[in-house]
Amino acid sequence: MKEIVLDTETTGLSVKDGHRIVEIGCIELDDLIPTKNVFHCYLNPERKVSDSALKVHGYTDQFLADKQKFKDIAEDFLNFIDGKKIIIHNAEFDISHLNNELSLINKKKITKDFVIDTLEIARNKFPGSGISLDALCKRFKIDNSKRDKHTALIDCELLSKVYINL
Repeated sequence: MKEIVLDTETTGLSVKDGHRIVEIGCIELDDLIPTKNVFHCYLNPERKVSDSALKVHGYTDQFLADKQKFKDIAEDFLNFIDGKKIIIHNAEFDISHLNNELSLINKKKITKDFVIDTLEIARNKFPGSGISLDALCKRFKIDNSKRDKHTALIDCELLSKVYINL
């Protein structure tokens, strides 16, 4: 069975405040084994990156200025995830941002029917314990030393290993 491990980086936390996606990363798994099939792009969010988000991922307004807009990659992205389960850590966050982007260009939203939230799985498996991606990497002895800043692809690589352990 094919699944997609997905992560986004954004200009800030809240869609309600107009925050947008600046990076999408996806890694395909086939029976829990990563394939070479990857989707990755940086995006021009058409707004400023908040100071707090800049500290998390390090993508400046200048770096993002010449990148494609979400509407330019939407079809390729939707084709990549089509018909596959989507694995996300804290799915509420990523799905709300993705669905906001999709609604801005009048595309059908992603339903939660196809989403597996590893945060919920971890919360149920390890009540009262740390369930951040870093905490789960530590629990499962997954090397996350490459993770200086949050980047969608590195986070997907780590999450794919965490997901297998969960």
